[in-house]
Amino acid sequence: MATRLITRACIAVFAGGIAGLIISSVAGNNNGVVLTIGGIIVLAAIVLMAVNTVTVDERIDAFDDAAAEQLEAHVANLVEQGADETDVRTLVREARRSGRR
Repeated sequence: MATRLITRACIAVFAGGIAGLIISSVAGNNNGVVLTIGGIIVLAAIVLMAVNTVTVDERIDAFDDAAAEQLEAHVANLVEQGADETDVRTLVREARRSGRR
């Protein structure tokens, strides 16, 4: 709920900032006003990026690839120690299925 509120506030700041930039450039092109509005827009963008970074639930693909490589290394290690590869891979599939439930 708070994430949605912050996102909407940032969108409002973006829209108001664009309007403010247009109005300030038409009304005399005061550099101080333009820079202030631009700074406010930048701060809203930073807030939006920080909120999205903190509240994301999914891991990026690089972590999934690294985990898959580690799992494959463990499977290879077990097979080298004499375990049946088909049994090990079946066990891994069943463990992943039970973890998703």
